[in-house]
Amino acid sequence: MKKKSRNNEAPLKWWQLAIIGVGSIIGTGYFLGSSIAIKMTGPSVMISYLLAAISTYLVFDSLSRMTAKDPQKGSFRTYAKQAFGRWTAFCSGWVYWVSEMLIVGSQMTALALFSKYWFPSMPLWIFATVYGILGILVILFGTKSFDHLENIFAVVKVAAILMFIIIAFLSFTGILGKGNDHNFPSTLGEFFPHQFKGLWSSFIFAFYAFGGIEVMGMMSTRLEKKEDAPKSGKVMLLLLAIIYILSIGLAVIMDPWHAFKTDESPFVTSLDDHHLPFFPHVFNGALIIAGFSTMVASLYGVTTMIVLLAKEGDAPKFLIKKKETEHHKTRPPLIALLFTIFGMFVSIIFSILMPAKIYEYITTAASLMLIYNWLLILLVSGRLIKNTSLFLIKRYAAIIIILLAISGTLFQTNSRPGFYISLIFLAFIIIIGWKMKGKRSIDNKSINEK
Repeated sequence: MKKKSRNNEAPLKWWQLAIIGVGSIIGTGYFLGSSIAIKMTGPSVMISYLLAAISTYLVFDSLSRMTAKDPQKGSFRTYAKQAFGRWTAFCSGWVYWVSEMLIVGSQMTALALFSKYWFPSMPLWIFATVYGILGILVILFGTKSFDHLENIFAVVKVAAILMFIIIAFLSFTGILGKGNDHNFPSTLGEFFPHQFKGLWSSFIFAFYAFGGIEVMGMMSTRLEKKEDAPKSGKVMLLLLAIIYILSIGLAVIMDPWHAFKTDESPFVTSLDDHHLPFFPHVFNGALIIAGFSTMVASLYGVTTMIVLLAKEGDAPKFLIKKKETEHHKTRPPLIALLFTIFGMFVSIIFSILMPAKIYEYITTAASLMLIYNWLLILLVSGRLIKNTSLFLIKRYAAIIIILLAISGTLFQTNSRPGFYISLIFLAFIIIIGWKMKGKRSIDNKSINEK
């Protein structure tokens, strides 16, 4: 019989965690966000995804090294506390919670856009509500159902991308579709239609396609061998980098980069334009499955984080007031889940008020909040891990690329609002955290005086 952990959760092998990672990461950030990136930079978008893959690996490498050295349920948040104190842990936890809630909103909007491919007259908010309810139901069934679903969804996602790659090759050979019609960039100008500025601006959407490594960090405490955490990340990110760059490269060769739409997956557009009946519908269905699974992974992440915050006094205690029984060890407390549902409700309201641009706004803000935490992970690892020369070079290289991604959002009119939204959230969290730090210092002083 498989040994259970203290939390009644089955231990994972390194390859199982890698599969769960693929299932948690491949989703709307790639299948829809890549359209926005292509519109910004053209065929050179492949460079954005390559650099994002390298940076993501360096961030996860830092996180997994800390996990292997000292496995903690709170993952990056606990390490932030060890490195810089409780105030930093408070900010890290809430920045992550906000980023994941924004990601859930972005994913619900993307799923609604995918569904409108079949039902164009249906309002976005109706689809978003349905997918939100289904996601909550999955979380209510507990982590066991989450593991099984993510394993299945990971296979579906990879199969969908491989299906697109195979169809693209068949199309080039003339077996399917229009035949040898292709759009290979023959000059530097065609490869960089918007020059370096376009490439710079697209970085943020490439990073968004790799969002989800934090969930792997939190789940890596369930590994049978904690030292296998880096191996899981290497395999997962290598697989993602190969299929991302190959599939998106084929998409921009199949169709001119300016033919893609920001509210439709580039893969569905390519299949549609090459007169391949039936395949766009199959692929669109796979995209919905992919997006739904990443939404569930985000819901798992935010409910896990809010419980940890409440347990450590960084969120209201009433969120976990109900006594945890054996039944609740693999399911989030009801009040904590209701708090997450409220955040989803706010996202749905936004989709009603401004459906035209909400996906790009929310996606930019979510991506930025996500990589703010990645920057913190890199800074924390510098304190908690022995700094060899190679480790320092890798860490600073990742920091530079992430800073480029953040600054690149200022060059696009549609990305700039997301940047400002992320700054508002970040400032709000830092101010509250700083005030709480001051209050705790006063309370501790009073206790010592007594």
